[in-house]
Amino acid sequence: MAGNSADRGRSVTSKALALLGTFDPSHTRQSLSQISRRSGLPVATCHRIVAELAAWGAVQRQPDGLYTVGPRLAQLGLLAPIRRGLQQVASPHMQDVLFATRQVVNLFVLDGTEALLLDRISGSRVGAPIARPGDKLPLHTSAGGKVLLAHGSDDLWESATRRLVVDTPHSIADTARLEREMADVRRRGYATTDEEHSPGAFGLAVPVRDPEDAVVAALGIVALARIKDVQRVVPALQVASAAITRSMRTPG
Repeated sequence: MAGNSADRGRSVTSKALALLGTFDPSHTRQSLSQISRRSGLPVATCHRIVAELAAWGAVQRQPDGLYTVGPRLAQLGLLAPIRRGLQQVASPHMQDVLFATRQVVNLFVLDGTEALLLDRISGSRVGAPIARPGDKLPLHTSAGGKVLLAHGSDDLWESATRRLVVDTPHSIADTARLEREMADVRRRGYATTDEEHSPGAFGLAVPVRDPEDAVVAALGIVALARIKDVQRVVPALQVASAAITRSMRTPG
């Protein structure tokens, strides 16, 4: 009864915020009972509010019945000043990469335990987009995600590798193999994917650092054929990445 009384005393808005607050880097996929337990709200109340949040796009029910943060919140997150600033700074340099490679150019940032596509530019002959700004991809199946994972914290590694989803038969589902690849990413300075997120899609990405040398984003390309000129593409991405860092350092 005490729990129900506390429930009645909270506004719908505070309840919705409590539900959304249960999602964090260690809890990106939750069942209704988990959300109820972590928010302190009855299951029936959670069921009603989660349904309303799902209708609006704040949460999303996955095929396995678990809930994740929805696309509407991801899109709102793109409007945050720090992300808008990074996007604006990176945009002209992404255009340079597009001119040099003629491939789709992506800018990813870390969002919990996923890679959020902050911006995407492309030419007119690249086919339907595999991902759009606001979409989130698993860290281990996207080139940009691998960069962010390779340079992330130990806590990020623990959370992100707790459940390695398999997007395609080429996705890495073995933690030991992924750990070896992360060491390669740090050693050579770039990450690649070979149809690991989507059939027929090949990616390559490099880290983007802030003026204090911390990795804050990943800049990469996606091609619809295996990338054969890696030694030409990597320098183009690295030059653009360095230019983004310099732009972040420049006042105004």
